[in-house]
Amino acid sequence: MTETTLRPPFDPELEAALALVGDQMPATLTAEMIPLMRQNPVAGEDEIFRALDERGFTRRDVTIAGHEGEEIVVSVIAKQGRTGTGPGFFHTHGGGMIIGNRWLGVTGFLDWAERFNGVIVTVEYRLAPEFPDPYPVEDCYAGLVWTADNAAELGIDPNRILIGGGSAGGGLAAGTTLLARDRRGPALIGQLLIYPMLDDRDESVSTQQIDGIGVWDRGSNITGWTALLGDRKGTDDVSIYAAPARATDLTGLPPAFIDCGSAEVFRDEDVAYATKLWEAGVQAELHVWAGGFHGFDIFARMPRSPRRCSPRATTG
Repeated sequence: MTETTLRPPFDPELEAALALVGDQMPATLTAEMIPLMRQNPVAGEDEIFRALDERGFTRRDVTIAGHEGEEIVVSVIAKQGRTGTGPGFFHTHGGGMIIGNRWLGVTGFLDWAERFNGVIVTVEYRLAPEFPDPYPVEDCYAGLVWTADNAAELGIDPNRILIGGGSAGGGLAAGTTLLARDRRGPALIGQLLIYPMLDDRDESVSTQQIDGIGVWDRGSNITGWTALLGDRKGTDDVSIYAAPARATDLTGLPPAFIDCGSAEVFRDEDVAYATKLWEAGVQAELHVWAGGFHGFDIFARMPRSPRRCSPRATTG
């Protein structure tokens, strides 16, 4: 590593946890590894379903029309016996656009659904490379439109729908939010962008710093974006909905919460996106967690102190 690419240090406790994670997950994910990674889902569905059952949440699957009218599935999660109307939490899962499923990250919304009498809708968008851009973001948008159109039946206040997701899901949440604005689609009360994947161009300092180390390094990022965009990656032929960092006009977007670790690939693009939101007059809150690698709150359960823990880790 050269002098210009020295990275910020990992938090010592996180670095110890990272050593254990390294035995389970390679730092660099290649295209050849995608089938194997899909055979071993990172979502841990059995554990997630147990958590839902133990906390008294019900779940049901609904088949809806996705991009180009083809069928996709959304799952509706709500407290058993829930009545009345509350907010809707529309969830877009992570996984670099290439792995994962609609259950990955959804437990992070359970406390909010419980506290505010809300309903979670999580979408099974189709994955690259089999379904490249625009399938993932268009499937997410279709799921959002379905949620808004069925708000009354779901017990959701249509004026209180929040979109959120982590990593690739954060990028898809941002892209879906841009689509909703430009198509005059569902109004969103906010966007929760958890270390979002926003920029395909591989130009930032943080992409150079996190190479061959951590979780989801530069090589993995190139794998994900290449699967999504193919030969268009890094060219001018990439839409703002696929790579929201390319958007030059962020006016009219809902408030955003954005966070990332100081030692992860997405750091610089996430900070830049928050800055562009502020420049556009949009309310945004940004947190950069010192010493955090990508997904640190999932792979390493940290003590719940304000200095060292993302707020969403307290929500599930």
